[in-house]
Amino acid sequence: MAAASESVLLRFGNEVAKQPTLFSGPMKSRFLGVPVTSGAISWAGRKRQVDSRLRLAGVRAVAEAARVQSLSGQEPNFGMAIDTVAEEVLRGEGFSGMRKTKLVCTIGPACCSLLELERLAAGGMNVARLNMCHNSRDWHRDVIAKIKKLNEQKGFSVSVMIDTEGSQIHVVDHGAPSSLKAEEGSVWVFTSQKFEGSRPFTVRANFEGFSQGIMVGDELVIDGGMASFVVVEKMGDDLRCKCTDPGLLLPRAKMSFWRNGKLSYHGLPTLSKKDWEDIDFGVSEGIDFIAVSFVSDADSIKQLKNYLSTSSSNRSVKVLAKVETLESLQNLEEIVEASDGIMVARGDLGVEVPIEQIPTVQEEITRICRQLNKPVIIASQLLESMIEYPTPTRAEVADVTEVVRQYADALMLSGESAIGSNGQKAVSVLKMVSSRMELWTREEHQQASALYSYKKLGASLADRIAEAICNSAVEMANNLGVDAIFVYTKHGEMASLLSRNRPNPPIFAFTNDRSVRMGLNLQWGVIPVLVDNLSEDMEANVLKTTQLLKTKGMVKRGCSVLVVSDIFSTSATPNAFQSIKMITIS
Repeated sequence: MAAASESVLLRFGNEVAKQPTLFSGPMKSRFLGVPVTSGAISWAGRKRQVDSRLRLAGVRAVAEAARVQSLSGQEPNFGMAIDTVAEEVLRGEGFSGMRKTKLVCTIGPACCSLLELERLAAGGMNVARLNMCHNSRDWHRDVIAKIKKLNEQKGFSVSVMIDTEGSQIHVVDHGAPSSLKAEEGSVWVFTSQKFEGSRPFTVRANFEGFSQGIMVGDELVIDGGMASFVVVEKMGDDLRCKCTDPGLLLPRAKMSFWRNGKLSYHGLPTLSKKDWEDIDFGVSEGIDFIAVSFVSDADSIKQLKNYLSTSSSNRSVKVLAKVETLESLQNLEEIVEASDGIMVARGDLGVEVPIEQIPTVQEEITRICRQLNKPVIIASQLLESMIEYPTPTRAEVADVTEVVRQYADALMLSGESAIGSNGQKAVSVLKMVSSRMELWTREEHQQASALYSYKKLGASLADRIAEAICNSAVEMANNLGVDAIFVYTKHGEMASLLSRNRPNPPIFAFTNDRSVRMGLNLQWGVIPVLVDNLSEDMEANVLKTTQLLKTKGMVKRGCSVLVVSDIFSTSATPNAFQSIKMITIS
């Protein structure tokens, strides 16, 4: 965490909206052990002009009211890139139209063309997910190149995530048919032997030792219940199984074995040899996120992050842990702490957790991620029916609404976008439902910051103060009804801390680091903006960016903005201080 923070309350234009009196009379208190003195502040018919300073162990916070003077109409010599979708919303609807919940779309054969990718990006896709279980590396390379092309030429800001296959046992792609139908009572052979084409009543598994430790009488479940079998005979390394619950055997379907109501684990490593090769491929192609499948503890996440720190040329690649096993739930907090974010894979998780517990498990994971300030993606079967049908079920809409109500950072489409015929409509549904739910929470004053007593994260004094500043900034923004929060950040931490509080206004994060910009695409309510450079002069940063936003028609006169920054002068010397001074403007 950078050792400095500044906050400035700005008012665009000459008109100041009338606000009720917030303080009446002097007040003395202490803030992190520092005396705080404040006087009366009256807003009705007056200019806002608040001047507050805190300097402690090198941390500086400033809150002041300032007026941005009218522009000459000449665009400043200052480069700034904002996502074209966000820019369009700002011009048309203003800050209030910004959607907070992020959208992740899985890319597959149904949406891999340049045109389809552009439609998804224009529809609101923030992150494109590539599942390394499917397709060749050449296919993935082509998709990544198309996304980068759209970002560069069309002005989008879509991040790229790869999802590792993981050391799971799954059905190998079949020869002729795309799926096999298992009827009740039919007997099938499950084998790891390699053969060309397809054989009747025979299914290939990808892992040679898949049958080790399996006993006659064990239950084999395909894809979380798509079909079920009971093991009736072991034939060397092969298994003869009788179908007890009919269904489809899809290519790449996950196979899990159960005994006496519990999973039979095989002790497979979290990251296979293929996963490491896929990771090297993704890093070389410039991806932004890696989602690790079947994480059982924090060690694999730490191992990967250490590996990336030495192999990614100082480029920040975020590592997400997928929560989809009982083991991951048992070690949840340490996994969340070690990772850069969490994906709740409800499909696989639902195989190991009783279905009636999934809603509470989902909410608890979301709560812990908020506590530890890590973004959380809710995935699997959000709009499953839209793989085939153009409209979702009402139950699916209610499910999405509940995810948004829990303030999850992102919603993810899987088969809906990858193989479905209604991917664009599915994105539109997520966008519409999340926007409506977010509006309702604002209208009903359901401020998220009141939901949790946050765990203090900062280790150093500077970090703790910066954390407290962000908490206070969001409370101030909500109470004053400001239109937006601007954060000027080199590493993204303060933008993340602001997002953690789920403020009513959107957060615009200005950074000169591309990887920071792309990494912030998963943070709730954060619109990352890439700028040419960030000056040590905070007033210069604010003036340049606000001038450019006004010149481009993205902000209007009368908009109020709370500004927070972790940019500070390298020549500043730590000074022990003192107080926050709040003055009354007459």
